[in-house]
Amino acid sequence: MEKLLKQGGCGRVGEDAKEALKAVLEEKAGDIARKAMVYAQHAGRKTIKAEDIKLAIKS
Repeated sequence: MEKLLKQGGCGRVGEDAKEALKAVLEEKAGDIARKAMVYAQHAGRKTIKAEDIKLAIKS
């Protein structure tokens, strides 16, 4: 998380900031995964593909 924050331009990064970013990213990733699963099922697949992830991010 620290690496991501520093790549974004942050100088010093507190532990609480790292934990907060981690929590937000995990929640967002879970939402994307659920949407991607719906797209894969709609296409008649059990396997989630990159196109499902891309569609889930756009929606």
